[in-house]
Amino acid sequence: MKMPEKFEMLAQNGLVDEVVAQLMSGKEAEVYVVQSRGELRCAKVYKDADNRSFSTAAQYQEGRKVRNSRQARAIGKHSKFGRKEQEGAWQNAEVEALHRLAAAGVRVPQVFHYVDGILLMELVVDAEGNIAPRLNEVRLSEAKARDYHRAMIREIVLMLCAGLVHGDLSPYNVLVAGDGLVIIDLPQAVDAAGNNNAAGMLLRDVANMTAYFGRFAPGLLETDYGREIWKLYATGELLPTTRLTGCFEESTLHADVGGVMREIESARRWHELSLLR
Repeated sequence: MKMPEKFEMLAQNGLVDEVVAQLMSGKEAEVYVVQSRGELRCAKVYKDADNRSFSTAAQYQEGRKVRNSRQARAIGKHSKFGRKEQEGAWQNAEVEALHRLAAAGVRVPQVFHYVDGILLMELVVDAEGNIAPRLNEVRLSEAKARDYHRAMIREIVLMLCAGLVHGDLSPYNVLVAGDGLVIIDLPQAVDAAGNNNAAGMLLRDVANMTAYFGRFAPGLLETDYGREIWKLYATGELLPTTRLTGCFEESTLHADVGGVMREIESARRWHELSLLR
């Protein structure tokens, strides 16, 4: 196909020789198969910020670091420059997440280059060398569904141990490669410790995957890995090697709200006295 203008920068730098075909066009990006230095690779071209709903994206922004105070002020004012900076930060978040997760052993596409709003990555293929299908396009046996569910729970744990929650995990952003499942689409990945929405997102990610695999293996619908995983993480007990049961029991202990409030009041008074001294 004719090379789109958006690839000119990569072509000039010798990173893309040919655009072979367009794989997908979504709300946030277009994905192409390209020839790059003698290999077929995947190129994700991010669309303009106007095509994304930032009211929806706001919950994902919490806890993310910005380069400097000027960028933070611009983003906060929602100016034209601020929206451009926010879009750049959104794209960079995916690149950083892919590097961070790959280092932690999570199955994600290998990143080769990120230039001018285009992310050049590994082209994930199936056992026959064809472009890998999305998980939602594959019909599974009960045994295979259980195997894949077990593998996906392991990936979610590895991600959380690396400090990240995918935030939008579903069968639509998992590829079925020849040697297992590969997680894609990570611009919305959140910092597990720095985002107050992280727990809810983790539970939703696990629920989405369990619901899908549960279509083929109904017994999985009785599991509760999400709350088990988050409790272990919150108490500092979650490791990549942690053996999970899929069971979770609510605590029967009642919170001592009055005691907590008394401690807060005591600390406040102590602070006021220290200021008077």
